[in-house]
Amino acid sequence: MWSGLFTHLTESWNNFKGLDPNYTTWMDIMEKHGYRTQKFGKLDYTSGHHSVSNRVEAWTRDVAFLLRQEGRPVVNLIPKKTKIRVMEEDWENTDRAVNWLRKEGINYSQPFVLYLGLNLPHPYPSPSSGENFGSSTFHTSPYWLKKVSYDAIKVPKWSPLSEMHPIDYYSSYTKNCTGKFSEKEIKNIRAFYYAMCAETDAMLGEIILALRQLDLLQKTIVIYTSDHGELAMEHRQFYKMSMYEASAHVPLLIMGPGIKANIQVSNVVSLVDIYPTMLDIAGIPLPQNLSGYSLLPLSSEMFKNEHKLKNLHPAWILSEFHGCNVNASTYMLRTNQWKYIAYSDGASILPQLFDLSSDPDELTNIATEFPEITYSLDQKLRSIINYPKVSASVHQYNKEQFIKWKQSVGQNYSTVIANLRWHRDWLKEPRKYESAIDQWLKTRTNANKF
Repeated sequence: MWSGLFTHLTESWNNFKGLDPNYTTWMDIMEKHGYRTQKFGKLDYTSGHHSVSNRVEAWTRDVAFLLRQEGRPVVNLIPKKTKIRVMEEDWENTDRAVNWLRKEGINYSQPFVLYLGLNLPHPYPSPSSGENFGSSTFHTSPYWLKKVSYDAIKVPKWSPLSEMHPIDYYSSYTKNCTGKFSEKEIKNIRAFYYAMCAETDAMLGEIILALRQLDLLQKTIVIYTSDHGELAMEHRQFYKMSMYEASAHVPLLIMGPGIKANIQVSNVVSLVDIYPTMLDIAGIPLPQNLSGYSLLPLSSEMFKNEHKLKNLHPAWILSEFHGCNVNASTYMLRTNQWKYIAYSDGASILPQLFDLSSDPDELTNIATEFPEITYSLDQKLRSIINYPKVSASVHQYNKEQFIKWKQSVGQNYSTVIANLRWHRDWLKEPRKYESAIDQWLKTRTNANKF
């Protein structure tokens, strides 16, 4: 979203390895063209963020062990029935954004760009999981929960553990979701997630209300989106790090002058399209090297004629993931009907193919049943990205980074690695897991073998 480039082009391999702090974003370009810019809230797209656990788990995903890295997903209800501001940090940042509009934005003679990053509806930290806990708690109050139609919540179908795709099994296990869950537990997790979404929506409402009260709404374009979704126990997982729809398919709402109201665009688009869209809104010429496309031709009749013959969005999007909770680099090519998911070098792990028109829940992998479609989509994917080569580069990066980190902790290595988020499993057989890492470090990785 911030670079306008696919992940492999910026080499932002995981939550720790993001963009360089001096990277030129769309906001930087807009500022150079006379826009006043302001950011509030969550901004973790540059390198260096997230815990040691998070980065070590990503670096060691190729190691031949299986360890629970997250707390078991749970719900937590605040006793106070009338509590509205559950996620206080997000509300504080929302207040700061509203105050900025009232005191600063309204007084500018030049246009402005305001960015507000929220944590919600991300699950909350789970300190009950012990030291170096993750975020597996779905947390809300009765005020928000009563807005959810509990009876309408569907319990997702699960494949038996023995029939899961090997990557899905690894993800489910590391996310601590392979144990038994009652139907009530699953429905509660989903209900609490929806309640957290409702609270998020209310924050957006505060921004829109402020714009309306300041007579800015009719001349301001508002974009609402998310960096990932939430599985909420679909495919026996919570959280993200997956190419399934609940994780990879995010909201994208645009409103404002020149944007057609009450229109739902069915075309597949991507977060890399935000960069060129923002520049297009400002009338700034687009750099030639961007991976994304402006969305104005899809969202505004006013722009359709201007863009008729150039820069039309292709009928596919690419997504890739190289971080923790998944033990292979993952690549998704998505069209309106098909979703093709390839892994690693494209040969060592079976791909997945879903027909979303007949199987919207993505329960039946038909890659072997339809070899022509699988081959065609794989060839298309390879024309966009040399994914075996990218996977090899990530393998090499992971090993190099782990070695540097191991050297940095020195004699404390055994203690430190044993007490990361996987400590509950690691401490049962520490020598076994250290040995597995030693074996991995001995195997040669060649980033140029493809």
